[in-house]
Amino acid sequence: MNTSSVKKVVLAYSGGLDTSIILKWLQENYHCEVVAFCADLGQGEELEPAREKAQKLGVREIFIEDLKEEFVRDFVFPMYRANALYEGVYHLGTSIARPLIAKQQIEIANRVGADAVAHGATGKGNDQVRFEMAYYTLRPDIRVIAPWREWDLTSREKLLAYADANGIPVAQAKRGEVPYSMDRNILHLSFEGKALEDPWQEPDDDMFILSVSPQKAPDRPTHVELTFEKGDAVAIDGVHLTPAVLLARLNELGGANGIGRLDLVENRYVGMKSRGVYETPGGTILGVAHRAMESLTLDREVAHLKDELAPRYAALVYNGYWFSPERQALQALVDASQTHVSGVVRLKLYKGNVTVTGRRSDYSLFDTDTVTFEDDHGAFDQADAGGFIKLNALRMRIAAKLRARP
Repeated sequence: MNTSSVKKVVLAYSGGLDTSIILKWLQENYHCEVVAFCADLGQGEELEPAREKAQKLGVREIFIEDLKEEFVRDFVFPMYRANALYEGVYHLGTSIARPLIAKQQIEIANRVGADAVAHGATGKGNDQVRFEMAYYTLRPDIRVIAPWREWDLTSREKLLAYADANGIPVAQAKRGEVPYSMDRNILHLSFEGKALEDPWQEPDDDMFILSVSPQKAPDRPTHVELTFEKGDAVAIDGVHLTPAVLLARLNELGGANGIGRLDLVENRYVGMKSRGVYETPGGTILGVAHRAMESLTLDREVAHLKDELAPRYAALVYNGYWFSPERQALQALVDASQTHVSGVVRLKLYKGNVTVTGRRSDYSLFDTDTVTFEDDHGAFDQADAGGFIKLNALRMRIAAKLRARP
């Protein structure tokens, strides 16, 4: 590795074991100034201890930035307008956070005159791709340092020994065998590794943090109304809330009713399968409600086109292409479709399930006069259906006749 040319590096820093070691390792191996950047995306943890830890390690510039509102408004909500679920089920909670962290990291690098950025993602995972694709798109000449692809600290024992040798404080609870790794933000909480590496092994129920088990959820359902404006949720039960506050409230409602748990074996972009367990209570409610609002307000062909494109959109997010021209082009189409996706959806939350019980909109395309089973007073001429069916069946009728020839 060439370590001679780096003068200042901005590290995506959490204050945890790995990034604390990376901070010291960068100082020792690159002999450069390290700037620490902590992104508050709703981890539910106090980040000031991370500042104190970085200061003890000799860092002079430390940025701790609250990005929760920007995260939900400019990253989570646009993704939910597209109904994007990776491999049909995963709400992309980790994936969608990485481009924002990378964006802010590059902005700080520009601000402080840094010539490099660094992250703590491993060489086996997707996050290295997500971070670096964003870095290079936003600043093509940036130097990227990925310690996990360079150093020889390949085991937990080696990491702890390095921490002890360099005076890096490690909580006693972190010295034991960690049952799994976790990633949390305001959209989700994920669990991977260790005890979950056997796809047959059921997760322990006491592992979950954001949700009660459906079996222990209340015996009475919770009813909630979600208001949408142009595809985005803006109010709960008529009370307007900011994006981050709204999602946090949905997390509370969903978690209390056992909603949003997912056990998934997924296909990583780097080529291997991995098993992840996720909690996404608020996002699960949001996704169901948004589709219900679209069912009332979107033209049939537009809705079907969106359903065809949603897997592609989800794959772009999962694989790290948030800032790509193709994702931006898809977003323009998605956003154009959301002009009239406004109204109220009523939901019932009960023991892990989200059930739509009503929807209304000033832009509803539901025409009672046409669809009714009662007398429609000539709104629909049922005799027209015969010709419609014959024309649509024409190619199959011709083929059947030709094949029936001796």
